Amino acid sequence: MLRKILVLTCLVSMVISLRAASAPTTDTTVDNLRCEYWANPQGIDLAAPRLNWILESDQRGEAQTAYQILAASSAALLAQDKGDLWDSGQIKSDQTLNVLYGGKLLATDQQIFWKVRIWDQNAKALPWSATANWTMGVMSDADWHAKWIGAPADLTAATYLLARPFEVKPGLKRAVVNVCGLGQYEMTLNGKKVGDDLLTPGWSKYDKTDLYDTYDVTALLHSGANAAGLMLGNGMYNNGPDVIGARYSKFTGSFGSPKAIAQIRLEYENGQVETINTDAQWHIAAGPITFSSVYGGEDYDARLEPAGWNQPGFDYSKWSAVTEVDSPGGKLHGLSDAAVSIGTHDVFKPIKVTELQPGQTVYDLGQNAAMMPRLTVHGPEGATVRIIPAELLARNGTVDRSSSGNKLAYWQYTLRGDAAGETWFPEFFYHGCRYFQVELTAPDGGALPTVDSIEGVVVHSNSEPVGEFTCSNVLFNRIVTLIRWAQSSNMESILTDCPHRERLGWLEQDYLNGPSLHYEFDVSSLMNKALNDMTDSQLDSGLVPSIAPEYTKFTDRNTPAGSRNAFGDSPEWGSAIVQCAWQQYQWTGDMELLRRYYEPMKSYTAYLASRAQNGIISYGLGDWFDIGPGKPGQAQLTPKSLTATAIFYDDLNIMAQAAQLLGKSDDAANFAKQATDTHAAYQQTFYHADTGQFSTGSQTANAMSVAFGLANPDQISQAVDGIVQDIQSHGNAFTSGDVGYRYLLRALAMGGRSDVIFTMNNQSDHPGYGYQLAKGATSLTESWDARGGSSGSQDHFMLGQIMEWFYHDLAGIQIDPSAVGYKKIIIAPTLAGDLQWAKASLDTVHGRIESEWHRDGNNFTLLVKIPANTTATIHLPTTDAASVTESGQATAKNDGVHILTTVGTDSTFAVESGTYNFSCTLSSPKN
Repeated sequence: MLRKILVLTCLVSMVISLRAASAPTTDTTVDNLRCEYWANPQGIDLAAPRLNWILESDQRGEAQTAYQILAASSAALLAQDKGDLWDSGQIKSDQTLNVLYGGKLLATDQQIFWKVRIWDQNAKALPWSATANWTMGVMSDADWHAKWIGAPADLTAATYLLARPFEVKPGLKRAVVNVCGLGQYEMTLNGKKVGDDLLTPGWSKYDKTDLYDTYDVTALLHSGANAAGLMLGNGMYNNGPDVIGARYSKFTGSFGSPKAIAQIRLEYENGQVETINTDAQWHIAAGPITFSSVYGGEDYDARLEPAGWNQPGFDYSKWSAVTEVDSPGGKLHGLSDAAVSIGTHDVFKPIKVTELQPGQTVYDLGQNAAMMPRLTVHGPEGATVRIIPAELLARNGTVDRSSSGNKLAYWQYTLRGDAAGETWFPEFFYHGCRYFQVELTAPDGGALPTVDSIEGVVVHSNSEPVGEFTCSNVLFNRIVTLIRWAQSSNMESILTDCPHRERLGWLEQDYLNGPSLHYEFDVSSLMNKALNDMTDSQLDSGLVPSIAPEYTKFTDRNTPAGSRNAFGDSPEWGSAIVQCAWQQYQWTGDMELLRRYYEPMKSYTAYLASRAQNGIISYGLGDWFDIGPGKPGQAQLTPKSLTATAIFYDDLNIMAQAAQLLGKSDDAANFAKQATDTHAAYQQTFYHADTGQFSTGSQTANAMSVAFGLANPDQISQAVDGIVQDIQSHGNAFTSGDVGYRYLLRALAMGGRSDVIFTMNNQSDHPGYGYQLAKGATSLTESWDARGGSSGSQDHFMLGQIMEWFYHDLAGIQIDPSAVGYKKIIIAPTLAGDLQWAKASLDTVHGRIESEWHRDGNNFTLLVKIPANTTATIHLPTTDAASVTESGQATAKNDGVHILTTVGTDSTFAVESGTYNFSCTLSSPKN
């Protein structure tokens, strides 16, 4: 298959190079300028950041042949086409991605303005792009003039308020702040919040990495008296027993007491620069948040918030002086190693309100998601409103927290007694839920407060949606929505498994769902951060724990120091460090992550090799949550040694390719040799020549063998047949779990059996997506059978791999392996079941791809859009290539379309960028 793809790619290049140059156009623009994949970012702390842009054009064949970048220290200079920081000159290249900044050395907090122009395929210079900018972060440890500060020993509180008054001189030109508050912080200047982000900074392994945020705060300051404020909560940083008390927590442990570091840079018109740093001049007091736990909840007593504490003129005489404290031990990192910020998104009003008894009411928000409540209430001073979140309801109508950790977790607001009413939105605690159980209490002899309104505000990563898929099958469209809610709910500053009970970065999800996530959201920064978290958590032995950041160590009693049990060390989990880096390269064409993480990837692969016996790795969790006779959990139907060894084999192949790309030929040869040896051991151990099946003959065993190329060419047909027969023997239902399901889909699609994928997912009678929907799920659940209780979260994205099949196979949008990052594109739609149409769009690093097909009997139409500066290979389901029309005329008469080959029922065409409308007659109806 790979040889066929490479041959087709060569033909594509030949026919496109022969095509006559198109007429000059005036509607092509250079857009979507990005620095390190961010739009106008603040806090870039790389000396030579990567720059990207996209060509937008409706014209066919539009391409870049050269580019020029200007970077300037001011927008005014750039408007005059003066690049005082960098003028790249004309660079003859079609490269639009990962162009390294090559100008003057950049300084801490410096703002850079830049733009691009390109020369098209006719060597015609197009107009300059609009101006973009980026702001540097703190470029070296020496540039941190601030000190870490915290509470003195005699001040103990659940949360803290820190503040400092300061003066700003007349003529302020620009102000920038770099700030990190651990575990979580909210910063204000003159009483106004800095930025719109929530739950800052991102979670990390704090003894290795501490993330700081950079903001332009010029608009928040004024001449004269000003005040800076910081509110600190515990977050993932401080989960000690003294914090949690009787409430729920997944684990106990602490990196230390809350602390902060911040510096405000003030630039004046006269060239003077001042900095306001965290130091001994700051003041500290206990905060109004009287309980703060990332698992247990948040309690806010409005009576305890000092009025005006973060505004000029406040009297701090009764506050304590802060103490300068040690750093958490980690290196401060800016945006280059951070995930996209967390923000507010949808807002759900209750669809049903049930009063269980006076003072106890359950609000049904209609959707399970990661939420914070927005409460409006009035009542007497000292009255409380407790909001208990849950995914499920008990039989008596109260909330059922068994799927969310069982022990109590809640928000609680204590009123200050404002007659006009009070509105509250939490600071540091979110929770996955559908229901709010609201419990009211009154102060002694007082009346219960009145809830005027309560809403569920959805909070998750601001990662941009990039994909849309829909089709003629109503159930499939509902499945897309089901999975998308689980994906978004678990995109915080890490990819969590669930937004309530665990909130941990279980790593197998990151790559098994990697393509499905990439098709839906721009997860580049999340994946970049995940790789940094994995490296921070990697042990000296090379072991990558199953969760990263590793906040809790999964070990057994009497195990050797530094070792982990199956929950802490499973090859299918730790291999994310290899798999995620490779997927990022495939989707973006960017080798930087391969360079950056090559040694940790190599170290982990060596660790797996050290655990192999006779070429086989025989430990781990296996095909987690497969559908067997017992309760879901560790693999039941497939030997753990098969899944572990199969993943190891794929790791070796990836490492061989990565080493070759990076010019490490000796490593590449060594990895290739290990892969060959592992293949032989796998065949000897698992293949049964008498049956043509692998190991137990489970769906996962055969599927992983096929998907990874561990099945020899002459074994594939029988293995795929075995998969189909097993599915049919279960009533057209699958049994694969978390690890195996993605490869089940890939093996069936590769084997031409998407009809089986269609059938086994187009039903609601057996555990699966339709079954979950029939049970009332509004977000993808942890187990295929939607079970609740202590064994079943109702908001997990780990089983959402079918999104890849929707986009990659049904819509047919695929990466051409000869030019990753969608520089070359494959459109190969699959007709399955009774689907009459399917359409999808995907915003890639080169621009938007669209694919929409319809069939009416034997008539088939395909509308595709290929972004400028790329090319594509189009596969049409017909044997009669000569009868294919494009935009109403025969392809032979169309300069933009070139027939390549016809193999079986597949005819292949080469196209340049642009929009195309194909029509053909199906060779025979496909099912």
